Amino acid sequence: MQQNEFIKIVLPFKDKLFRLAKRLLVSTEEAEDATQEVLVKLWTKNESLNELKSVEAMAMTMTKNYCLDQLKSKRAGNLSIVHNNYTDSQASLQQKVEDEDSLSWVEKIINDLPEQQKLIVQMRDIEQYEFEDIAKILGMNETAIRVALSRARKTIREIMTKTHNYGIA
Repeated sequence: MQQNEFIKIVLPFKDKLFRLAKRLLVSTEEAEDATQEVLVKLWTKNESLNELKSVEAMAMTMTKNYCLDQLKSKRAGNLSIVHNNYTDSQASLQQKVEDEDSLSWVEKIINDLPEQQKLIVQMRDIEQYEFEDIAKILGMNETAIRVALSRARKTIREIMTKTHNYGIA
């Protein structure tokens, strides 16, 4: 496979790889390193990429596995999951403060979810992956993905309701 062909195949989902890595590793530098590692691994396998049904699914799986390995290593012991892509420039100051507060609560709740549920929420609700693709990436069946997502959303909803109603979690 030529370099131009490789770029055409990988370029459309390169940012998704980075966002998944950033979600798992938090650090922009770590996420960039992870993305680069995955792209290098893909390049070394570039001859077999044409035979794959979904290069994107394989790349997402590689990114997930690489990041989880990094999180298990000593140098990544203090990393946590964060999502900070939300901004709304048209909202009032009060609304922005409330939105930021709610977002920080959601982030905290997501951080407390089991690892599998964190990944599923990231892929489905943030990256907008289809259940079939998530199932391939995580090696699970679609029903298990739906159940885990439902449980994660229910947990988030219940804790957010308590927080808004009582001001505590």
